[in-house]
Amino acid sequence: MMARPNKFIITMLLLTVGAFSFYLGASPDFAVASASVSPVPRPSPTGIGLAMIDAEFDGKKIERTVSEWRNLLTPDEFQILREAGTERAYSGPLNKNKKKGSYHCAGCGLVVFRSSAKYDSGTGWPSFYRPAFKKNLIEKIDRSLPSEERVEIECARCGSHLGHVFDDGPRPTGLRYCINSLALRFVEKK
Repeated sequence: MMARPNKFIITMLLLTVGAFSFYLGASPDFAVASASVSPVPRPSPTGIGLAMIDAEFDGKKIERTVSEWRNLLTPDEFQILREAGTERAYSGPLNKNKKKGSYHCAGCGLVVFRSSAKYDSGTGWPSFYRPAFKKNLIEKIDRSLPSEERVEIECARCGSHLGHVFDDGPRPTGLRYCINSLALRFVEKK
């Protein structure tokens, strides 16, 4: 008859494997979950683990360290949301999405756009002519391009970079919110 391993030893082994996996760049989610420790929810392309908030911003900001953001986001999401990067045109999974629903910040789950304001701008990025709630977005002057001054769009709740807004959109607003697909989570209306 074999002796059963001590639960403490198994837990420590799983945590060690998780820490080593994290050090190597792999996700430690399996090891941490197996050790019955509650990990910080990691957003996924489907929004699992990220609470979706379909309301106007209440003024309570979310602040995280760079390390916490790196742990929560994929490398591509981190580059876009936290370093103001841009995905390649026509590469995002939500560019051609025609389903009815709402679009939420991939960093914190706050609603930022609705499908009723989405249109095909032909630019290769999801485009909207109106936000879900104006209060849910922050506009900042972006002078990162030497030849152009743009207006950057950030999530009001977590400060994540979403994209830019231009004044060449359709009626009734004349605006084009050009948003990175990886900066968004879509929730289909049932």
